[in-house]
Amino acid sequence: MSLASATHALVVDDFESMRRIIRNILVQMGFDQVDVAPDGECALRMLENGDYGLLVTDWSMPGMDGIELVRAVRADPRLAALAVLMVTAETTRDGVLRAIEAGVDEYLVKPFTQEALRAKIERLLASRAGAPASPARAPGG
Repeated sequence: MSLASATHALVVDDFESMRRIIRNILVQMGFDQVDVAPDGECALRMLENGDYGLLVTDWSMPGMDGIELVRAVRADPRLAALAVLMVTAETTRDGVLRAIEAGVDEYLVKPFTQEALRAKIERLLASRAGAPASPARAPGG
């Protein structure tokens, strides 16, 4: 069984088209279960009531943004080990550092290619399967 098919994923973005794009890529990668949420508050409720192995979240969303969501995930002992990829348009050095400090495992800048997203997810899941989690990589690739 592949890592992807063994993992239940949640995609969080306030733009429906971006949720659909990321969801489709995850399905193509072999994920059997991919849920979507429009914001951090909805996502946190879903995470608390589900069994997820991967969270792919945007940063800039109304209500609870992605950074707040990641902090809430890391603060909850039941969710703290969740693999987290942030996919965002935020490219500043300070922004990347804030995301890393919040607990993001990987960071990908929008717009991105399907190959870049796939590579980030594969690296993240591989690190979770065999080695301690490493800090987020540089934006983009």
